[in-house]
Amino acid sequence: MHWIRLGLFLTALLVARAASAAGVGVRAGTTGIGGDIGFRLVPTLSARIGYSYLGFSTTVDSTDMQYDAKPKLSNGNLFLDWSPLGPFRITGGLILNANKVDVTAQQKNGSYTLGGVTFPAVLISSVTGTVKSGNSAAPYLGIGYGNVAGAGINFYFDLGVMFQGSPQATLTANCTSAVTAAGCDVIQASAAREAVDLQNSLKNFKYFPVASIGITIGF
Repeated sequence: MHWIRLGLFLTALLVARAASAAGVGVRAGTTGIGGDIGFRLVPTLSARIGYSYLGFSTTVDSTDMQYDAKPKLSNGNLFLDWSPLGPFRITGGLILNANKVDVTAQQKNGSYTLGGVTFPAVLISSVTGTVKSGNSAAPYLGIGYGNVAGAGINFYFDLGVMFQGSPQATLTANCTSAVTAAGCDVIQASAAREAVDLQNSLKNFKYFPVASIGITIGF
């Protein structure tokens, strides 16, 4: 894939510049806890490779249902940091992400409402699904302060946006033995409509805010 070739090219470039100023950083923020390795390419331009991870539990509401949700954020970044004004910089690049949210629908009054149709829980044992980001290779643009490749011990922060695309949701209604095959097909069709409602409720997350702060050690 094109982003794999880009990653290999950038890695080769970093290795070729290994004799220049370099550093490592650890950080925490909206994409999780992680770190970076950075190399100075030219006096005002550095490159970074990093990774962050975060998992937690929350709830998500769609038009008809509420879900127990377990977001899992897994992000690898390939960044270029341009610093024309000292430590202040502009950052751009790609975030290679496997971000997803595993969801389980909650019953309401002993029933599930899928795509506007209510089914008693005796017909459905559970409703589960996954929401994934639209772009596994998401463009990133932001600003920041400090460079991982800077000499000594410093701090750095990033503030920007990951353009991860419209979320894609899939839902499966697990039918009980009380449902015929034809009846289960009707339930699954309603679950597919409910998945669209779930996507729409999360549509604003196609622009994922990125904010992080960390400490660097450069040499």
